[in-house]
Amino acid sequence: MNIGLVLSGGGARGVAHIGAIKALEEVGIFPTHISGTSAGAIVGGMYAAGMPWEEILHFFKTVPIFRTNNFAFSKPGFIDSEKLAAEFKVCFPDNSFESLKKPLYVTATNVETGKLRIFSSGEVIKPILASASFPGVFTPVKIKNAHYIDGGVLNNFPTEPLRKKCETLIGVYVNPLTPVKAKDIKYSYSVLKRAYDIMSASESLAKFSDCNMVISPDEIMHYGTFSMKNMDEIFELGYISTMDKLKNNIFNISRSKK
Repeated sequence: MNIGLVLSGGGARGVAHIGAIKALEEVGIFPTHISGTSAGAIVGGMYAAGMPWEEILHFFKTVPIFRTNNFAFSKPGFIDSEKLAAEFKVCFPDNSFESLKKPLYVTATNVETGKLRIFSSGEVIKPILASASFPGVFTPVKIKNAHYIDGGVLNNFPTEPLRKKCETLIGVYVNPLTPVKAKDIKYSYSVLKRAYDIMSASESLAKFSDCNMVISPDEIMHYGTFSMKNMDEIFELGYISTMDKLKNNIFNISRSKK
């Protein structure tokens, strides 16, 4: 059986993906195909490369993304995404989708044409960096003659690449729509941002029905997108939420072999 794992974007909250992977493996479920956006592309890429969950968690906890050496100069963003390539080279020494142990699909947004692209062949590091390049914080990533930013801009829950390839889909969604109060949206820009958040969440929620099981812990909304201080808590939240789904028999799936 082909089992697809769909991992959403969500910044630091993407660490919950690692906890979900741990839980799935403990009950004998080993996804065969991976699709991810932003933080989900990073976790999914490392998992597809054969890294155990312990090493993926260690990477997130130790790689200093916001150190001064990574600051961007004369580029649109605070952090130069391409300066992180060296850190990822350790995880992807062959730097290709073809060298991965599981098929991987990564989404990124072409900032010039406004179109979504799904990467699944060729070099793998730049597409992953592009997929995680949150607009305004990380600089766009140049791939050939185009520049790409966060895949979550157009598709934050990419079930599409796996629909026809997998009999079963498991989704992990870590970017829930956080409730706000009227006083928090009293300015024009805040109303526009809220409208964007609602649209993005609505599009993702509409695709939950593509999955046999979706892990989407409500508690994760209490953790900031760029907060790197609570990784252990976020990891545990992903693990416990997945275990709860499995123990409550919310979905039925045949166990796959690693």
